[in-house]
This record gives sequence, C-alpha cells and structure tokens, in this order.
Amino acid sequence: MKKRGHAGFSLYFFIRFHYNGNHPSKGALFLPDSKNYRSAALKAAFPHTLPILAGFSFVGLSYGIYMSTQGFSFLYPMIMALVIYGGSLEFLTVTMLLSPFAPFSAFIVALMVQSRHIFYGLAMLKKFKEIGRKRVYLIFAMCDETFAINYTAKIPPGIDRGWFMFWVSALDQAYWVIGAAVGGLIGSALPFDTTGIGFVMTTMFVVIFLSQLETEKKAGRSLLPGLVGLLASVLTLVFFGPDQFIVPAMFLMLVTLLALRRRIEYQELREKRIRILAERQKAEVLDK
Repeated sequence: MKKRGHAGFSLYFFIRFHYNGNHPSKGALFLPDSKNYRSAALKAAFPHTLPILAGFSFVGLSYGIYMSTQGFSFLYPMIMALVIYGGSLEFLTVTMLLSPFAPFSAFIVALMVQSRHIFYGLAMLKKFKEIGRKRVYLIFAMCDETFAINYTAKIPPGIDRGWFMFWVSALDQAYWVIGAAVGGLIGSALPFDTTGIGFVMTTMFVVIFLSQLETEKKAGRSLLPGLVGLLASVLTLVFFGPDQFIVPAMFLMLVTLLALRRRIEYQELREKRIRILAERQKAEVLDK
C-alpha cells in the first residue's frame, strides 16, 4: 500500500510539472489546484493591455460623444460597441443609420472595411487550437490591437494560453465599451454647442491614412495602394456624391489594385534590394 501511495504521489507531481510547465492550456483542465489559473492569466494579460486602455478610452469617448450629438441615446454606442466592436465601422454606422435604408450597401462597406480580419484569422489558426469554447469569443473580439498582443506576446510559463488571450480580448473590448458609454453620457449632458464635432470621424481617418503611409514608407513598401485609394475616393465622390460614393470607391480600389498588383510587387522588391545593398555598403564601411 505504501508503495502504491508513493507511486501515486510521484505520478501526481510528474503530471503537475509536465502540464504546468509545458502544456498550461491542457493542464489547467485536470489539475486539482488549478482554480487560480484564470486570475493568474488575468494578472499576466492586464499589463499588456495598458496602452490599449489609453487609446480605446479616448477614441471610445469621442465615439460616444459623436453619436450623442447625432441624436442617439448613450445606449446606442454602448450596444454597438458590444455587438459590432469595430472602431472605424462603428463610426461609419452612424452615417448609415442616418441615411436611407440600404442593407446591401451597408453589407459591402462592412465587408470591405473589416476584410483584413480574414488574414488575422488565418494567422491565429495555430494559436487557437485546443482552447475550447473560448475560441468563439476570441474570433469575435479580434480587433487590430488585440491581434497584435495575442500574436506577439510571450506568455509566461505556467500561464494558460487560452485564458491569457481571452483576458486580453475581454479587457480591450471592455475599455472600448466603457469609453463609448461614458462618451454617450457626457455628450448628452454637455451644456455647450457641439456643432462640428462630427468632423472627428474625418480627422480620425485622415490620421490613420497618414500613419499608414508613414509605416509603409519606413518599411520600404510601395505607397501606390494608398494613392490609389485616395484618387478613387476623390473621383467617386465627384461623380456619385457624398451619400453614394463609398461602395463605388471600394470597387474601383479593388479593380485598380488587382490590375497594378505586379507593378506594386516589383516596386517593393526593388526597394527591398536597394535597402539591403545600402545596409551592406554601410556595414563594409564600418568594418574598414
């Protein structure tokens, strides 16, 4: 009996060490002392989300105020933040709600604006394996910032991978929902004239566009897609007007970029070769 007890005790510690050290996502399901693995994952995830807290709180606040100035209750930005959870798409939804009913146009715009999430999903396929039902929420809550954290973060040993990604996703969405709700409440209580605050959406997209151009330039990638998007938007705005230009602009961008695909790839390859040669020459000069 003593030998059996000793063997069972040793087997317990072997399983505990093996699963906690190497397979935290699996081990948390079987270990008797795993009741704290959720809180441990939360503590590990929270510091990674602090930069998102600063950004989402401010933009969410602006979004809530913007919706309030358009005549919507604070419940609208809060519920839309819960259900849609797509920053730029939520700003666009305000215009859609105030425009004539056009479900097909709304569907196309939503699909085009959020289409990048297809590539996020493909990149996360391996990381989403063996995490159970949490996968459903993780797929829904995978915005740009959450994807960046969950894809690149180095999860500490012994921390459940699935719960770490869950808490990152849940915290990020909570920041956005709270910011939108608070913005809606503040907007409804503002005593001064808020005429023109709707321009915040325009400025936000301009800043995103310029930031993306700067990122592409630093990375040595072609700026042609950005210029195509700008030109297509201007042309369709002139011909179709401000209420109907978005879908034609998206279609024109898609067709033009497909036609220019090889040229863009060649230009990026050329820039990459030039950058590599410049780095080699610089290294040779330093060696001398």
